[in-house]
Amino acid sequence: MQKGNGLKIYLKMVMKLRFLLLLILSLVVNSGTVFGSIKDEKGIQIIAHRGASADAPEHTMAAYELAVNLGADYLEIDLGMTKDGHLIAIHDDTIDRTTNGKARVHSLTLSEIKQLDAGSWFNNKFPEKASPAYIGLPIPTVEEVFNHFGDSVNYYIEIKKPDEYPGMTDKLLHALSTHHLIGNKAHQGKVIIESFHSESLKYIHKKYPNLLLIQLGFSSKRMNLSKIASYANGVGPEFTTLDKEFIENAHKHDLLVHCWTVDNAVDIRKMIDLGVDGIFTNKVDQVKFGVWLTP
Repeated sequence: MQKGNGLKIYLKMVMKLRFLLLLILSLVVNSGTVFGSIKDEKGIQIIAHRGASADAPEHTMAAYELAVNLGADYLEIDLGMTKDGHLIAIHDDTIDRTTNGKARVHSLTLSEIKQLDAGSWFNNKFPEKASPAYIGLPIPTVEEVFNHFGDSVNYYIEIKKPDEYPGMTDKLLHALSTHHLIGNKAHQGKVIIESFHSESLKYIHKKYPNLLLIQLGFSSKRMNLSKIASYANGVGPEFTTLDKEFIENAHKHDLLVHCWTVDNAVDIRKMIDLGVDGIFTNKVDQVKFGVWLTP
């Protein structure tokens, strides 16, 4: 059996197990024994942090496909750039944590990147979730992700360390435009770009004023909402720094609040009740179920 087919079969099995779990939980909810809340008709955006990274190796096609199957609204992609200028999906500056190699991302060519195993580490770290289909999974390029999913999904892409990766922003905008994911014919909200670097967001805002932009931050307390509202559509603070006053103030500035990274059921419930607009999570199904909960 080919590896691609084995991975698809494994993901289908995971989906069936998830479906059964959600079915059981929904019966409990309907019996009135579980408490919770429903977000208004606008809903909450569920952002798959590095894909469904609690259950598959982060930033691999397996993690992205599982996130889509579990009902994520957005696939989050962290950008890295190879020595020869290719954009790839990877969180860290190095390949050490999530592959079988050791090097800085920008010191390797795409050919060298493609020789790495980006899945076995997950099996070793999480043996209870291990799958033979994860062994040897490659790091995908952004082009490969776009070619695979096209406009069938929504993308949430982080510009990371633009000083270390000169040209990254323009390469991303070119790829998005080439795939008709941004521009006059693209649906607004198909792509959201996030960054801790305000100058990158300001640059993008000038070129594509209708593109949704999120200013990331480690603390909501350090965010100047009036300044951010001049170039971005929302803020992305770390969730433990949030309170209702900040969220209400952000909404008064017409800013969305997308918090990161929430996996615990109690914290998910708290964020929903505070009124956030989006949640970054490694556990897509858990947040999705949290949004469904009724009093």
